[in-house]
Amino acid sequence: MLTTQQFTNLLSSEWHEFLKNEFNKPYFENILKNINYAIENNILCPSLKKIFRIYNELNIKEVRVLILGQDPYHGPGQANGFSFSVEKQTKIPPSLNNIFKEIKADLNINNKNGDLSPWVNQGVFLLNSILTVESGKANSHQKIGWEKFTDLTIELISKYNNNVVFLLWGKKAQEKEHLIVKEKHLILKTTHPSPLSSYRGFLGCKHFSKANHYLLKNHGITINWTT
Repeated sequence: MLTTQQFTNLLSSEWHEFLKNEFNKPYFENILKNINYAIENNILCPSLKKIFRIYNELNIKEVRVLILGQDPYHGPGQANGFSFSVEKQTKIPPSLNNIFKEIKADLNINNKNGDLSPWVNQGVFLLNSILTVESGKANSHQKIGWEKFTDLTIELISKYNNNVVFLLWGKKAQEKEHLIVKEKHLILKTTHPSPLSSYRGFLGCKHFSKANHYLLKNHGITINWTT
């Protein structure tokens, strides 16, 4: 049985300090209860060590772009701790395929694999609003408490940084807009890249070039959107 201390020790020391007041709250205890159940039944996605992967890759002041997803992929070996991302050898899922289509149309970049680590290495915080899921059951960890934890994450990134680009794709992501201080950041909104909605605005949104234009103006950098 995983204890709260063992679980939270998986977080980087900086994020641990920022989020430590959450660890004894009832919602966090409920998260841990669900994590333990999933571990015992071998149905946890992503693997335990990858749940906080994005937090461990980027400290709060290193964030330049935040892309908000919903919950992790629930297929075998898909979820890797970054929203929308999969391991190199894994087939590219439909939503990510549409993201790559838009990058091709926007910046003429051809991406061949779905591992988005190169983006993270440049300051792209790939956050899911729900950090875990049961294998084969989409949205199974919705409302167990993760939204409170990731809402605070978004608030902290907004508070402690200036001129971050927040990419909010789809209605669920756009419900988080109130967590961001609009006056000091860029918020770009469109439909979700899912095949069900991508044609209603995502394809043709040019968010990747718009993000780079803003970052160049405010930080003197751009993101190389190649994987």
